[in-house]
This record gives sequence, structure tokens and C-alpha cells, in this order.
Amino acid sequence: MSDYAIEADGLRRSYRSRTGWLRPQTTVVDAVRGVTFAVGRGELFGLLGPNGAGKTTTIKMLNTLLIPTAGTARVLGHDVVRETREVRKRIGYVFGGDRGLYERLSALDNLRYFAELYGVPAREQKARIGELLELVGLTGREGERVEGYSRGMRQRLHIARGLLHRPEVLFLDEPSIGVDPVAARDLRKTVADLAAGGTTVLLTTHYMAEADELCDRIAVIAGGELRALGTPTELKRHADGRRVVEVEAYGVAPGTVELLQALPGVRGVQIEESGAAQLLTVQSESDVDVQSDVLAALNGVRLGRVSARQPTLEDAYVAIVSGDGGPARESLVAA
Repeated sequence: MSDYAIEADGLRRSYRSRTGWLRPQTTVVDAVRGVTFAVGRGELFGLLGPNGAGKTTTIKMLNTLLIPTAGTARVLGHDVVRETREVRKRIGYVFGGDRGLYERLSALDNLRYFAELYGVPAREQKARIGELLELVGLTGREGERVEGYSRGMRQRLHIARGLLHRPEVLFLDEPSIGVDPVAARDLRKTVADLAAGGTTVLLTTHYMAEADELCDRIAVIAGGELRALGTPTELKRHADGRRVVEVEAYGVAPGTVELLQALPGVRGVQIEESGAAQLLTVQSESDVDVQSDVLAALNGVRLGRVSARQPTLEDAYVAIVSGDGGPARESLVAA
């Protein structure tokens, strides 16, 4: 029996598209380009990357929904292409968003339906559904129609649905997308409890704090390629030797990011909308104090809070996906 729950070796996935009518042209897009990694049994493994990086495509190849163009993948020792049925019996898949549930049915009826679909024996269904409702915090609300559920409640029901057949491996694709902070915290606790109970979890997320809190190891994928892999602490080393300045600004003009990026010593600039304000994050060399230069470049812009802080996982992530990741990439095979 393999020591790994998930093994990906040189996974590739390409898509062909045709454009034009009189002179049609075929173009090939490489969504995933030779991704290799392994996930240990019982590990909570994170897959991070920007939109279009290839995260969801990678997950869909691993859970048999897409056939790889090249490379191989195994889940619990079973090949995802040649042993599809064996893989599907052992995995669960939960994706973010509102799809996958029947709105006009109650949560209980949804779980009953999917229990039949997943082949859960009738004599076990009642007890299993009760366990899962308790696990995801929906006990007492199971008789209500799903159409009246909040986004967070729907996501918790998605998790319960994915666990009905007691999968050994659970794929969670952006489970907390669009949910409020309280619901996201509850979801994180549920995911952590699953991993503590021995379920192998592969999680994709855009939220760095979520990945930092939950994951044993994290792989960063960008442009369809694996850029870095390691524990959250190891990945943070990609931002070692940097200073970080955060500036709250109102009415930042177009081209400001490029202007700040050109300042001496600046290694990276990120801008994020925060209500009526914009939050500018500027990374620089540790021996260069760029704060005064940054404020001078923002002359005429109304400013709020200005602060300096230590680099975080998010800063390391920005450094990695921008191709300025500092230390050499960690080993791509689980230790």
C-alpha cells in the first residue's frame, strides 16, 4: 500500500479551441504544465494560485472529472484513468458556490437523495446523516428548504454531502468563497476537524490566512506550473529579507502601481480595494527604507493609515507568483 493518498507525476492538461469561420485556426492552451507532487495520508494539503493558474483543472484530473493530456495520477494507489470506479468510491468533492444542491428540498431530503446516489446502505443512512448534520452544525435546521439557507449554511451542507460515503480523500475547491467571516471560521473548524479525524484533505483557496491556519503543506501553482511547495513556515522564507509597508489611500490614480514598482529597492506592489479605500502593499529590500519615497509618490492622494510590518504568507505568495520568490523551490515530493 502506498504511503501517499495522492500522487501526481508530470500532470498536463491542454485545451484546443477553434477561432474564425472563413479561415479557422486551432489554438492550444496549456492549463496545467507538468505538475508533480504527493500528499501523505491524513495530510491537509493546500493548493494556492491566482485565477486561471490551473488549480481547479488539477483537482478535476485527480478526482477523475478530466482526463490528463499527459502524466499520471494515483489516489490511494489507484490510477485515476484506468481505475476510475475505484477512485470515485474513495473520494469526496466539494466545490464553492451554489451548485450541486436541490433548492426546493430540505437539507435532510438532499442528504437522503445523495445517500442513495452514493450507495449508502439504507440501514446506515439515518445515523450517518445525523452524524454529519452534527459535524457541520446544521442540527435543528435540517428540515428547512435549502433556498432559505445562507451561503455559509449551503457550504456546510456541501461538505456533509461530500462526506456521506465516508471518503478517505476529500477535495475542497474554494469552500469558503463568498461566505461571511463567521461562516468562514465555522468552515475552517469543520475542515480542521476532518483532517484531525484522519481524512486526507486537498484544499484550494484564495485566502492566505485560511491556508496558513489549516494546511500542513502548501503548493503554489501559477501559469499551470508548480512554483513552490513546503510548509507555511518554509514558504514564508520566500519573503525573508524584505520590508513591507501598507498604505491606506483614497482615489489612487491609474498607473500608480507602475510608478511605485519603479522606485529603487521596491520588489513588489499590490493594490486591493477595501470599501471606499485602496490598500497599497509595497515590498522592498530589507536594507532600503522606501516609506518616504512611497508617500512622496502618493503626493496629492488622501491617505489614511500608514504602517510597516513583518512579511506574511500572503507576501511570500505574491513574491512566488510574480517570479521573485527568493530561496530555491522546496522538494516537490512529500517527506
